[in-house]
Amino acid sequence: MRKLVASLALGLAVLGFAGTAIAQDAASAPVAAVAADASAPAAAPAAAASEAAPAASEAAAPAPVPNKGDTAWMMVSTLLVIMMTVPGLALFYGGLVRSKNMLSVLMQVMVTFSLIVVLWAIYGYSLAFTEGNAFIGGFDRLFMKGIWDNVAGTFANGATFSKGVYIPEIVFAAFQATFAGITCALIVGSFAERMKFSAVLLFMALWFTFSYAPIAHMVWFWMGPDAYTDAGVVDAMNAKAGYIWQLGALDFAGGTVVHINAAVAGLVGAIMIGKRIGYGKESMAPHSLTLTMVGSALLWVGWFGFNAGSALEANGFAALAFMNTFVATAAAVLSWSLGEALHKGKASMLGAASGAVAGLVAITPAAGNVGIGGALIIGLLAGFICLWGVTGLKKIIGADDTLDVFGVHGVGGILGALLTGVFNSPALGGPSAVGDWVTATTVTPDAYSIASQVLIQAKAVGITVVWSAVVSVIAYKIVDLVIGLRVPEDEEREGLDITSHGETAYNK
Repeated sequence: MRKLVASLALGLAVLGFAGTAIAQDAASAPVAAVAADASAPAAAPAAAASEAAPAASEAAAPAPVPNKGDTAWMMVSTLLVIMMTVPGLALFYGGLVRSKNMLSVLMQVMVTFSLIVVLWAIYGYSLAFTEGNAFIGGFDRLFMKGIWDNVAGTFANGATFSKGVYIPEIVFAAFQATFAGITCALIVGSFAERMKFSAVLLFMALWFTFSYAPIAHMVWFWMGPDAYTDAGVVDAMNAKAGYIWQLGALDFAGGTVVHINAAVAGLVGAIMIGKRIGYGKESMAPHSLTLTMVGSALLWVGWFGFNAGSALEANGFAALAFMNTFVATAAAVLSWSLGEALHKGKASMLGAASGAVAGLVAITPAAGNVGIGGALIIGLLAGFICLWGVTGLKKIIGADDTLDVFGVHGVGGILGALLTGVFNSPALGGPSAVGDWVTATTVTPDAYSIASQVLIQAKAVGITVVWSAVVSVIAYKIVDLVIGLRVPEDEEREGLDITSHGETAYNK
C-alpha cells in the first residue's frame, strides 16, 4: 500500500509540472466552452455560452435559463454511462478472465474509473474543455472553479448545438467525466491478469493527462454556436477550436477520443508488458460467460446514454443517435454470429456478446451523423470485421491482447470513424454536416464530398493512433522504471485476486 500511495503521489507531481508546461494561459475570464463536432448539427459534446458578443450587450441581456428537459436528459445519460462502466464493463471483462483474476479486473475497472473522475474534477475538464491552444486547454476550470458564478449567484451555462439553448455547465462536466473514466477503464482489458495494480493506476494517471485530455480537446473543443454571430468572426472562432475539430472531423460520441485512443494504449501495453505465462499452451477460457453476457447487456443499455446523450439535448438528433445505437448493435450481433457459424460451424454466446460491443463501438462516432440505413450497414460490417480483428488480425500482430480491446475497440472505432464520412452524406440518408454555423445551415447534397470527408476522417484516425501510441510508450516506460509493470511469475500463476488484493471471487 505504501508503494501504491508513493507511486500515485509521484505520478501526480509529475503531472502537475508537465501540465503547467504544456497548457497555455487561457483568457482572463473563464470560457465555458465544451466540446462539439462542427460538422453536424448535433455531432458531439457542445460548447458553452459564447463570450464573443460585445460586453455591453451581454451585460444588458438577461441571463439565459437552462432548458430543464435537456438538463434532466443529460443527468440520466450521465447515470447510464456510469452503469456502462460499473457494473457493465467490469462484469463483461470479469467474466472473460480466469476465476483467479476475476476480482483484480473488477478492482482495476472500478478504481481506475474513480481515479479518473477525481483527476477530471481537479484538472482534466479544464485541460479538455477550456480555451488554450489547438492541442490542449488551459486552467480556467482548475478544481472546477467558475462553475458556480459568485457574482451572478447562479451556475455557469454550457451551450448545446442549438443557438440560445443551454444546460448547466456542471451537468456537461459530469457527463464528460464518465467518458474519460470509461475510456481509461477500457484499456484494462488488454493487459488483464498480469499487471501490478499500482502500475495500472500510475499509468492511467499519466495517459489520461497526456493522451485523453489532449485528444478530447483536439476533437471536441470549440467556442460554441452562439460565438458565430456573423461572418466576420468565423475565422477567429475556428482558430480557437481544437486541431482535429478545425479539420472538420466528425466524431459524435468518441470513436477517436474513446475507442481508438484506448485501443492503441491497450495494444502498446500488451506488447510492452508481454504475454501471459502459458499463453498459447494452457487453457485460458473465460470463467463465466453468464457474467459476460450480463455485462454486455448493461453496456448496450448504458450506451444509449453514451451516444444519445452526446446530442446534449432531448431532441431529434438524440432520437436519431438512440435509434442508430439500437439497430447497429442488433445488426452486429447477427453478423458476428453468422460469421462464427460460417467459420466454426457454431455461433457462440461469447460471439454474440462481442458482436454487440463491436456494433456499439462502430456506431459511436456515427450515431447522430448517419441515417438508419447507414447505421444498419455499419453494424453489419462491424460484426464481420471485428470478428476478423480478434482472430486474423490478432494472429498477425502476435500480441497477447487479453480481452481483444484492439480487435474490437480499435478496429470497430476505425471502421465507424471512416464510414461516418460516407454515410453522413445526405445522398445516402445522412443529416449532412453544418457548413455555416452563423446560419446553422448544412452542406447540400450536391456540395457534400464523400471522398473529402473520408480523408478528413482518416486524418483524425491517424493523429489519434500516433498520439496515443507515443504517449503510451512513454507512460509505460516511466511506470516500469518507477515501480515495474508486471507482477512476479509466482503471483501471476497463483492469481491476482489473492496476491494483489488478498481475497477471492468465489469461496470453494
